[in-house]
Amino acid sequence: MNDKLIIRPYKKSDKKQLIDLWFECELVVPWNNPELDMDRKLKVNPELFLVGFIGKELAASVMAGYEGHRGWVNYLAVAKKYRGRGYGREMMDVIEEKLRNMGCPKVQLQVRNTNEAVIKYYEHLGYRDDCVVTLGKRLEKDPPFLQND
Repeated sequence: MNDKLIIRPYKKSDKKQLIDLWFECELVVPWNNPELDMDRKLKVNPELFLVGFIGKELAASVMAGYEGHRGWVNYLAVAKKYRGRGYGREMMDVIEEKLRNMGCPKVQLQVRNTNEAVIKYYEHLGYRDDCVVTLGKRLEKDPPFLQND
């Protein structure tokens, strides 16, 4: 069995598998419609929207952006059955290199403060609490996303 992770840019044909992965990884929240998030991402830095496959199975994802000052990482996900094999680090290494090549001096990400396991994971990758408060304001209210089983 070949467990090599093949990383490539997201394609619209990946949508169903990716939404399933994001639900499995508990990344979907009521105020973020995953379909709309994907469509929005494809309009800005689509080359920073990556998926990782093991064979024909979508096993990982990462989405990033860069506006000229800071890079941001979102939607890092690894399917539960593939965790502990270094695929998350591999996805982050690839996206960080892409950002670095764009001239990005710093990468930031957000983790819900209740998600201690993920905070520890990112600390293991070299990320640190910047001791800042993130404030947000919704400019659009997304309709709820209903997952079809």
